[in-house]
Amino acid sequence: MTLIKAIILGLVQGLTEFIPVSSTAHLTLVSALLGAHDPAHPERWTSFMATIQLGTLAAVFVYFAKDIRSILAAFLSQNIGSRRKPFAEQSVDARMGWFVIVGSLPIVVIGMALKKVIEGSLTKDLVLISSSMIGVAVLLWIADRIASLKRTEKDLGMMDALAVGFAQVLALMPGSSRSGTTIMAGLFRGMTRESAARFSFLLSIPAILGAGVLEFMHEIKHISVGDGGPELLAATLVAFGSGYWSIAFLLRFLRTHRMTVFIVYRIVLGGILLALIAAGIVQP
Repeated sequence: MTLIKAIILGLVQGLTEFIPVSSTAHLTLVSALLGAHDPAHPERWTSFMATIQLGTLAAVFVYFAKDIRSILAAFLSQNIGSRRKPFAEQSVDARMGWFVIVGSLPIVVIGMALKKVIEGSLTKDLVLISSSMIGVAVLLWIADRIASLKRTEKDLGMMDALAVGFAQVLALMPGSSRSGTTIMAGLFRGMTRESAARFSFLLSIPAILGAGVLEFMHEIKHISVGDGGPELLAATLVAFGSGYWSIAFLLRFLRTHRMTVFIVYRIVLGGILLALIAAGIVQP
């Protein structure tokens, strides 16, 4: 893989991991167009993906560093030791810690149960990816139209955390988009678009951290500093930078805009992919 191809893939990873358009769909498509995925060495592609995903994970940690510190401090002080409080009396930050934990349980349990299916050939099935892009776009459109947009993180409850957590499970289906499904669930629960996105990003931390680090440790044996090391480093740094930018962009965008542009984009791209597959131009 050349340096230019690595940078392009890092850029795609960072931009699409957090904007609700599906990173899996875009990376699969772009890697095919660039010829970056060598079928003779699939382990190299897997290790490449596992590594650059750590760049986007770092972007979440850096962007939400203050929030993470506040949540951890409040959660520990109000749940451990002599200063612990009943859940109903805990601060917003302490309760957010519980919501992230509870919201992460569905994807941990179901993700482990379906691990072999998730890592199988379905992840590269362009028909499934295209259909998922269109299907989730329709659900996003419905959620965006009927959402009351009256609730923020301060109004969250356990049922909200579970609803968004189970929606995150849908992201195990390629083409769905983790941010897309979780923001959608937040909107269905009446949250503002910005608050739904913020909770989506906070909830993504355990999921990306768990899956990303485990995958990286499993694939690290395929990473060689002398063979593709500089390209891998460049892609990871670009994924971090573009990921940080995409988080800031989406939160700012959703303060004053609907999800329409992302919905239309998903439907158009999904439709084009299905048309190319039907015409035999692209192999499913």
